[in-house]
Amino acid sequence: MSIGAGIALIVIGAILVFAINVDTSQFVDLDMIGYIMMAAGAVVLLLGLVFLFRRRSTEQVTRTVDPAVGERVTRTESRTSGDGTV
Repeated sequence: MSIGAGIALIVIGAILVFAINVDTSQFVDLDMIGYIMMAAGAVVLLLGLVFLFRRRSTEQVTRTVDPAVGERVTRTESRTSGDGTV
């Protein structure tokens, strides 16, 4: 979702900067708003990509006690990427 929002902000900002030529200098500077939206879109897009490719790690520890042998520890670790693949 954040990747799409970042792309949308970049596109809307580019439209404001490069496609709209309306003189609104008395009220608001559309070029500045467009540049701000493109910068915000780039930040949102990069954060979305970082969170997408961030690897997650879970570890599960099971302890069982066998009176004859002592303590037995079983450790299981799984790593998955942000999209759910292993």
